[in-house]
Amino acid sequence: MNNRYLRRGAAITAAALLLSACGAEEEPPESAPEEVVEEAPTGDLSEVEEEPDEPEEPEEAEEPETRSLVATSTVDEIEVFEDPSEDSELTHTMDHPTERGVPRVFLVEERADGWLQVLLPVRPNGSTGWIREADVDLAWNPYEVEVNLADFRMTIHREDELIVDETIGYGDEDTPTPGGRYYITELLQPPDPTGVYGPFAFGLSGFSDVHLSFAGGEGVIGIHGTNEPDSIGSTVSNGCIRVDNDVITDMASFLPLGTPVTIS
Repeated sequence: MNNRYLRRGAAITAAALLLSACGAEEEPPESAPEEVVEEAPTGDLSEVEEEPDEPEEPEEAEEPETRSLVATSTVDEIEVFEDPSEDSELTHTMDHPTERGVPRVFLVEERADGWLQVLLPVRPNGSTGWIREADVDLAWNPYEVEVNLADFRMTIHREDELIVDETIGYGDEDTPTPGGRYYITELLQPPDPTGVYGPFAFGLSGFSDVHLSFAGGEGVIGIHGTNEPDSIGSTVSNGCIRVDNDVITDMASFLPLGTPVTIS
């Protein structure tokens, strides 16, 4: 675990891939983004300390109560198993970095004897699997995003401190926003900051229940800005969460990959 900070790399993708990450809400932008958001502030993500050589039975670092644990791959291909055992069924293999050039990260749900149960960015939503702890770097993340659909609210906490409380828009009855526990997998920068997605869009590990595929993508849901600020506060999107452009710009400055996002 040599990385003190979890790098929040974010590849800028072609228009079709951008749409697949944001619910296909409008026609594709005409040009692909030209810049890559390579690195940005990530708050104070702290590494999980390696176990020292002595004493022979060291105590593991105590898990902070209000932080999540994020795993970033250190190998070219992560193997995902059904159970925490080499003899278990291999269910997935995932490239690092991703096809969009983004670091492969996972939200850790459980640790067990050199294995990590992680939330997976695959269908069906909520899927989990086990990966080897030796194949990743670990970091504590103090941030958590919560979306309350009934109240049209999104809040962000940094440990116990409420730092964001904003109105949102979300999916209509034909293309509802799926509830569940997800995490941030990537940060995208659209080619036109005044376009339908605003200046930034976070891709999540969850998928639309309606858009099974779109423009070559898999119908990933996300959180993004908008060029229709009056639509915020209503059920208007194709499944993504809409926020004001100032809000998404602020979020892009500090939220790292792996941040948990709960939609209820």
